[in-house]
Amino acid sequence: MQTPLDQQPRAALGFFPTPLTELARLSRYMGGPRILMKRDDQTGLALGGNKTRKLEYLVGAALAEGCDSLITGGAAQSNHCRQTAAAAAASGLACHLVLGGAAPEMPDGNLLLDQLLGAQIHWSGDLRKGERIPEIAEQLRAAGRKPYIVPYGGSNAVGALGYANAATELKQQLDEQNIQIDRMLFASSSGGTQAGLIVGAHQSALNCEVVGIAIDKDEASDGPYPEHLCQLANETAALLGIDQRFDPSAVFLQDQFTGEGYGVVGDLERRAVKLLATQEGVLLDPVYTGRAMGGLLQLIDQGIFAKDETLLFWHTGGAPALFPYASSLITTGH
Repeated sequence: MQTPLDQQPRAALGFFPTPLTELARLSRYMGGPRILMKRDDQTGLALGGNKTRKLEYLVGAALAEGCDSLITGGAAQSNHCRQTAAAAAASGLACHLVLGGAAPEMPDGNLLLDQLLGAQIHWSGDLRKGERIPEIAEQLRAAGRKPYIVPYGGSNAVGALGYANAATELKQQLDEQNIQIDRMLFASSSGGTQAGLIVGAHQSALNCEVVGIAIDKDEASDGPYPEHLCQLANETAALLGIDQRFDPSAVFLQDQFTGEGYGVVGDLERRAVKLLATQEGVLLDPVYTGRAMGGLLQLIDQGIFAKDETLLFWHTGGAPALFPYASSLITTGH
């Protein structure tokens, strides 16, 4: 029997289910609580990441509408843009990326991959959240193309379907291993991952707190971020025909770890990246998962989580961004 989620157009882009693993060495190092990791860095699309789940539904919608190109935007080292470029290539679509900043002399990290994947880059200076997308989309239409606009971070109701589905996937894995989690934590930026998990956790009866760790001081431009998350969760629920309205009580957000701002690496991120690498052989990125895991570790230090709790951390990918941030991560002489 098909569910409303099964009836949504979807392109097969990733490898699912992603692994559910236990970070036993890290848990011992921290003295508890028990920490699990959902490895969405292993989704398989151009080095993986959480955007693959969103793009399966966004590209599915684009193909269903007969579009011939994708257009999206982000920072110069955007993981979302790298995966969008790969999704376009895998689906026979052209890709236009609107990136903040200016063209460097030599591309590296995600930007190198964008170019290898055949994306056309449009540089937009100080605008890193796709503000020029409508202008470029209009240019494409005038040239006879039919672009599909993928929102910043892939975060609209269609994209959030990917994480509503991911919650169901996780619930099945937890049931198979007879595990009950108390909280799931993850990097929260454009909102689609958190909104989708709020809806999916409700539908799957995961019975845990869905806790976003804010990455950016100014995530949403259309009002307070928690309100944005509620609106997006409700739009996602409506798309699935779910008779449920989410209010701010459903939004758990830790927003005290944004440091000096988006993409500015400090001791919090360095500690997390190093600990996961040396204790578990797991690579985090310095912007998203490094900041989110750094926040989780600090919350443990502060005694916010009981030692007998079970936490789940969603690894949302981003390792290609390690390379452009090398000077911020490695101290000369150590």
